[in-house]
Amino acid sequence: MKDIKKRSDCPISSSLDIWGDKWSLLIVRDLMFAKECTYGDFLKSDEKIATNILASRLLTLETNGIITKHGHPESKAKVLYKLTPKGVDLLPLMMEINLWADKYFALPKERKAMLEEVKKDKEGFIREKTIALLNNS
Repeated sequence: MKDIKKRSDCPISSSLDIWGDKWSLLIVRDLMFAKECTYGDFLKSDEKIATNILASRLLTLETNGIITKHGHPESKAKVLYKLTPKGVDLLPLMMEINLWADKYFALPKERKAMLEEVKKDKEGFIREKTIALLNNS
């Protein structure tokens, strides 16, 4: 893993150095809910990430062990990105962000439905989703 120059020893600051920009968390989001994505899949997201930023964020996430690259089974020209166990460990944080957003924003029906399941049994939901993500990596 590449050494990142830390601004401080604060765990929040150190973590934000790896995944703290909006694009990195959106890449992690896409991988958590799609399980695997190609470069082109990320470019198709609603947020419209620029190619240079996408390439930079993918490299940072890969260098820091959050994602890995795998060969695509249908095309030698494509690469599949997947979360590592370290990346999957961001799931509880992502669920808390979603729950916070549910409190303050209007969310799509499918996201609201997922969050209703989370609210019923957060630990169970996270455990099941973690197992599913780890089995896919």
